[in-house]
Amino acid sequence: MSREALPHPHWQRTTPFLEATTPAEEADQVIIGVPLDHTTSFRPGTREAPRRVRDVSDGIESFSPMRGAALEERRIADLGDLMLPWGDVRGALDIIEAAVHGALQGGRRPVIIGGEHLLTLGAVRAAVRRWPDLAVVQLDAHLDLRDEYAGLPLSHATVLRRVSELVGLERLVQLGVRSGIREEWELWRRTWRVDGSLVEAARRLSRELRGRPFYLTIDIDVTDPAFAPGTGTPEPGGPSAGEVLEAVGLLASAGPVAVDLVEVCPVKDPSDITSLLAAKLLREVLVAGPAAPSRPGQERVERV
Repeated sequence: MSREALPHPHWQRTTPFLEATTPAEEADQVIIGVPLDHTTSFRPGTREAPRRVRDVSDGIESFSPMRGAALEERRIADLGDLMLPWGDVRGALDIIEAAVHGALQGGRRPVIIGGEHLLTLGAVRAAVRRWPDLAVVQLDAHLDLRDEYAGLPLSHATVLRRVSELVGLERLVQLGVRSGIREEWELWRRTWRVDGSLVEAARRLSRELRGRPFYLTIDIDVTDPAFAPGTGTPEPGGPSAGEVLEAVGLLASAGPVAVDLVEVCPVKDPSDITSLLAAKLLREVLVAGPAAPSRPGQERVERV
């Protein structure tokens, strides 16, 4: 794979995510901020999430006790935020697709900080170009399988319907879901079903997915709003923050080809607890990536 710098004209520089300071041309993983907030229907504000999640990441440790590894042992670059055209949903999706395609073509794994959930469609379009047999794993409170929402076919409420049209319902796994209209639940019966609690299903699925290409999309509202209130459409009755962290760690260990984390809404986030959970989830995803080769004389520096 070519390791050239990522060709894309639409970047806006930001403060990098925790320890994501590797030059882009040397990175194995690249963080892409996508401040998409075009179709949010209940509580807008996801455009602020990529910056806020980065800001609060400085308050967590880079070391993951779950994996026994630290982010500084990985080669991660933070490319900044994509500049998206306001009012042009299709144009924004094209920009997202181009950025993710550039990362994949360069042999790097994209890890996306959203932004609303519709961004997943642009990213999956890029991934399925390279892996036609791509599976998609969704952690979410909502099915997002409507054919249209408010008369629109492109929406955060329709995104997985559009994704299923690319990969097939039989390659779509939806975990943690607990909300949807009748039509969506009928479609859900045709998806790739994995029984058990969120953690049990993630453990079983991680074994089945190992060695095959899959895309992981994490909607923060999969978490019960008692633990993650800062989201656009909170849905009571979900798993705890600890359960979501364990499930994401298990799925990340199976090696997804690309990952996104979406629907954090900082303006509705008291004490930044949702943004902090998002940062910690991203840490588990990133630390599960390929380790950087050790260099002679290299010393580890622990954060204090």
